[in-house]
Amino acid sequence: MRNLKFQLAAGVALSAVLYSNPAMAQDDEVAANDAGQENAIIVTARRQSEQLQDVPASVSVITADALAKTGADNAEDFVQLTPGVTIVTGTAEAGDTQINIRGINGARDAESSIALVVDGILKTNTAQLNQPQGTLRQVEVLKGPQGALYGRNAAAGAIVLSTLKPSDYFEGAARVSYANEETIEATGHIAGPIGDNLGFVLSSYYRTTDGFFDNIFTNSKTVDNQEVWSVDGRLVAELGDATEVDVKARYSQLRGASINFNASFHLPQFAAFNPAFYEDVNKHEFRYYSNIDPSNDQDSFDISAKVEHDFGGATLTAWALYSDVDQSLVADGTAADFARYIPFPAPTQTAADVAGACFASTAALTGFPVNQPGFIGPTPVPFLFDVATGSTFGPYSPTTCDGTQFQSREQTDISGEIRLASNGDGPLSWQLGFYYLNIDRQTGVSLGADTGGPVIPQLYNAPGTSNPTSLLLADSFNTDVYAAFGNFEYEMGDVTAGVALRYDIEDRSTESLVPTAIDPITGGPINPGQLFGTLDPASETFKQLQPKVSLSWQPTANLNLYANWGIGFKSGGFNNQGSSAIIDTFFNDGVTPGTIDADVTIFDQYEKEVSSAFEVGIKGSAANGRFTFDLAGYYTEIDDMQFFEFFVGSFGLLRVVSNIDEVEVMGAELNLTAEVIDGWKFFSSVNVTDSEIKANTSRPYTVGNKSPYTADYTINFGTEIDTPLSDSVDLIVRGDYRITGPTWFHSVQDQERPTIFSGLIPISQVNFLPPEFGNARYDVAQRDEFGVLNVRAGLEFGNFSIFAFGENILGEEYIAEAIPAIEFGGSFISPGARQLYGVEVGVKF
Repeated sequence: MRNLKFQLAAGVALSAVLYSNPAMAQDDEVAANDAGQENAIIVTARRQSEQLQDVPASVSVITADALAKTGADNAEDFVQLTPGVTIVTGTAEAGDTQINIRGINGARDAESSIALVVDGILKTNTAQLNQPQGTLRQVEVLKGPQGALYGRNAAAGAIVLSTLKPSDYFEGAARVSYANEETIEATGHIAGPIGDNLGFVLSSYYRTTDGFFDNIFTNSKTVDNQEVWSVDGRLVAELGDATEVDVKARYSQLRGASINFNASFHLPQFAAFNPAFYEDVNKHEFRYYSNIDPSNDQDSFDISAKVEHDFGGATLTAWALYSDVDQSLVADGTAADFARYIPFPAPTQTAADVAGACFASTAALTGFPVNQPGFIGPTPVPFLFDVATGSTFGPYSPTTCDGTQFQSREQTDISGEIRLASNGDGPLSWQLGFYYLNIDRQTGVSLGADTGGPVIPQLYNAPGTSNPTSLLLADSFNTDVYAAFGNFEYEMGDVTAGVALRYDIEDRSTESLVPTAIDPITGGPINPGQLFGTLDPASETFKQLQPKVSLSWQPTANLNLYANWGIGFKSGGFNNQGSSAIIDTFFNDGVTPGTIDADVTIFDQYEKEVSSAFEVGIKGSAANGRFTFDLAGYYTEIDDMQFFEFFVGSFGLLRVVSNIDEVEVMGAELNLTAEVIDGWKFFSSVNVTDSEIKANTSRPYTVGNKSPYTADYTINFGTEIDTPLSDSVDLIVRGDYRITGPTWFHSVQDQERPTIFSGLIPISQVNFLPPEFGNARYDVAQRDEFGVLNVRAGLEFGNFSIFAFGENILGEEYIAEAIPAIEFGGSFISPGARQLYGVEVGVKF
């Protein structure tokens, strides 16, 4: 099968049968009339309606027709259909989404690098990136810096969604599907007029699944199970001939599992004892043994209002948005192998009481078959210190010895924009505007002991409770954003030149929420950073000018040669206070017994990310739009790329954002689509991206490595058939095959690094070994190339439809993500989606 994939990929590249989904932004007839040709593609990529052919940039478009034929309804689906774009989502929790476009990635726990714009309104919470956003009518994926046009956090690009607007007649639709793993999905909407000048849209979404994996220890479907529902409402009022008011509201609730990870060790010298200590992440067999059923709760609410008024020569648009997203997770801990929760003296508990619980759970499970290289001996002491009867658990073990974790994130956003844009068909077009945003966010990570009782879902639990807190990182963050922007474009015959400019000011502040309390293990503060003094409030202002320049030449109506250059910007920010002190104490000491000199630099404040991106391309069409092509090359330099780091040690776990000083990215993308006969289309694409870390103060030894989370290439190809079988029955078949190239997920790649095991060996029972025996090698932490084939086939008859569908029908077992914890000596890996087969029925009126 792998050879077949390469043959298919080579065949696609050689034949240049390369993708661009057929698309149009408006209703079919309106788009055709506006564009003057039958298969015109109308987009709003520059906040104005225009033909895709005229846009001097790479834009991938998925129309309402393509959305229906593919079943796509969220960012994960859109990315699967888009060249040069990859996604990691839902591996830790529902709101955890990172989208990579052409080598620029949205770092976990930082701001997104992708702007999400829904019906002209910018949504600012990263948790909303992979949520269904109502009844979709078009998706546009813009690549390259879009801040000058689309605003905040559009450094890598923007996802622009258009949803259904009410018309002057009633319409509606419903769709329900059932698939394996008890997977049920249902959507429905109704829309129409309420009066002469008022219309509404009401839609809903529901999905539930037991998930692909079982918890072997508890014999339950509590690994990747999920239930989510949402309701969207929209009112559009025409206040006279020149004014429109658009009010939208949505509520979404999710309940499911979290932390869908196994651990894979990368300790080559330890493999002499057990080969599983040195494991390729792609060959890991996922098995789950946690004694705690993980949970993930997410509640989202947002409401917006937009007003447009046509002055004749210009249109004034003003909108305001309120958003509130609360999410939390409960899961098993990671620290069993460091014996953190074996001795746990506390004011109301003796060490024997709590240690007894850990010893009892371990002894009862002696010989229990956990993931290799794990083994549970009679005592929970790590095998390095008790070779005869010790244990090796790995994280998320079936014992109480690894403790518990609770994480929370509560964020409220209030934002607004006012923009004045020119109307008319003259050679000059322009826009001017101002934007404001306030973010109020509280985040926390709490680790506690597991005494066998229920997990208390709060950040601090006092000694004597079932989960007394031993480590707490909790902070409040407040952000005020001010921005002014404008753009001008002038047509000079066949040549069009444009310039856009945006200036952002972000005032950010943070304050620790960690109380003065004692860690029952060490007797020190529950945030080790407090050992070095109080965690004082901090603030910083980040500013950036974001210009964008574009030039296009259209020698004919069906050919466009273009170039553009722009600056992308993502604000800096703050890690949980005390992060730097924790890393220095536990990983950069190198003197205290049991510590190492990891040569890694982390700060409580991380810097802003600024990128400079250049693109040149050619796009065209023939045969009245039946044949289209788009070829582009790009070059990007990223300064202070924000990057997520995960640290695990005897202190517990720590999530931080660091900076990679300089990264260089270059690549090319080729797309082509052809409708060979009426009702039969072919499409495919290829994107190749080369990247290199040029400087990295945080980890100097990673210079020369590739940009994290960036696939070497992506290849899409497929076909679509839509043909009548009779006067009343249509046959529809759609197949999409996506190949994602090899991907590194860390700046440390084909290298060897010291780990906490390197520090423990000199003080262990095997101290006759050199410390280097505990080093890790990360050449096995790269995700291999993989391919996913999705197919849908069915019949439409009148207002009814029935489809059979298969996702990942070739049964590819790939990993979604590998998060190397470099000083831990391994990676935390999560599986990609497995095979899903089902049937769907629908009705519309």
